[in-house]
Amino acid sequence: MTAPVIKGSSFVITHTPSLVRHGSKPVREIEKNPEVLDQILGGLRSFQEAVAYPPNQVFIGNLRPELLKDYERPWTNTQLQGAERFSPWGEILPEDEFYGWLKIADSYNLISLEENFLQENVKGALENHPLISKEDIESLGTGVSLHEIEEKLANDNALPLHIKKDQLIGVMEAGHDEDKFLSAHILLENLSNKASGIVAMRHALTNFDISPEQIDYVIGCDEEAVGDRYQRGGGNMAKSIAEHAGCTNASGSDIKSFCCAPAHAISIAASLVQAGTHKEVLVVGGGCLAKLGMKFAGNLSKQMPITEDQMGAIAILIGQDDGENPQIRMDAFGKHDISAGSSAQAIYQTLVVNPLEKIGKKITDIDKYAVELHNPDVTEPNGNGNVPRGNYRTIAGMAVLRKEMDKTEMNSFEEERGMIGFSPTQGHIASAIPFIGHARDMMNKGEINNAMFVGKGSLFLGKMTTLSDGMSFIIEKNKGAE
Repeated sequence: MTAPVIKGSSFVITHTPSLVRHGSKPVREIEKNPEVLDQILGGLRSFQEAVAYPPNQVFIGNLRPELLKDYERPWTNTQLQGAERFSPWGEILPEDEFYGWLKIADSYNLISLEENFLQENVKGALENHPLISKEDIESLGTGVSLHEIEEKLANDNALPLHIKKDQLIGVMEAGHDEDKFLSAHILLENLSNKASGIVAMRHALTNFDISPEQIDYVIGCDEEAVGDRYQRGGGNMAKSIAEHAGCTNASGSDIKSFCCAPAHAISIAASLVQAGTHKEVLVVGGGCLAKLGMKFAGNLSKQMPITEDQMGAIAILIGQDDGENPQIRMDAFGKHDISAGSSAQAIYQTLVVNPLEKIGKKITDIDKYAVELHNPDVTEPNGNGNVPRGNYRTIAGMAVLRKEMDKTEMNSFEEERGMIGFSPTQGHIASAIPFIGHARDMMNKGEINNAMFVGKGSLFLGKMTTLSDGMSFIIEKNKGAE
């Protein structure tokens, strides 16, 4: 049987600075010191700044990763001239419109938007959006008065929604007064994930040659635990997103493995296609509101704007071989075995060396490696270092130990076979997957022959095990395209 292929992928950024205050870290710091809110509000970017930010243009596909080296760090000091909001793969979405997508995704009328804001800021913009339908506009409703919003906020379980610094424009209500897992805050996290996932899925189904009705199965790979007090992680964000994307013939389920979930999801999606169980599978991952502003203090300490003012979302189409698109190698999946150990060398032995040995390849036979592609503008000011660079040095070191490469070549490994980090630091979003669109494009144009994607996850965060996790896969230029 021929190998499954990557038929397309979508990458979306929702720029939501007004929601930073609801990120997990900001919430906790504001509770300790209310003045922190003013510091956060004073460090937010405009939408135009987010669009012109070089890593964001790389993420949505308008700029290649290697071109980031042409701009001095921090990239927050650079505003790209002529930067576009839309790309062939996705877009950077402004928060006025994102509030509208939240309302569209709201199946239980939990969000109320102020009538003037809804009519003037949201509807007018969304009516011109290429992904919006007449039914979407109708589902926005007419909004409510500011007085009604204030009445709803009299309930301590409700959460105020703002735009800019202090303009009250809506309210998020709890799903159940006695269920903390259906609190307004948790439901806002889940709904943000769903709404951003809908945008990414619709882009994937619009920009590539697959109709929504052709999708057989959808796999969610986000980090939200959707459920109630009896089944806190019951889930199926996948099916809830697919419903809003017109995938009427699809079913779906969620894969959970912290940051590593997308790599697992792709391996399962490819296996389903290879086995003939499903012909067209879509992997989707919405954004993570809880991680907004997670490292805000580092940015502010360096007089930088807060770079975690946005959520990423992904959608990847995997289907039967079409003789054109990059194939997923079904004989070279890497996995972090329970017995492997948690050192960097042990992890990369299982994720990189073992699968390559299985197919008779060396580390230097791979043209490009995608690892945890965290943006260093976020991680370095907070003292977390340059995450991709550390990973590439480990892989290069292993190539040297295996005598596949000279030690003098270690410093050039990142530039030649890796890339500078450019992804929003949203765990599952950053873990290798953001390079898929670029890799597919480069292979289809004959610029590279293969790429390896190495995803990692921190299972120990759940306090159920001390183990880490990891999964890797290789995609290659389609043999039929040669």
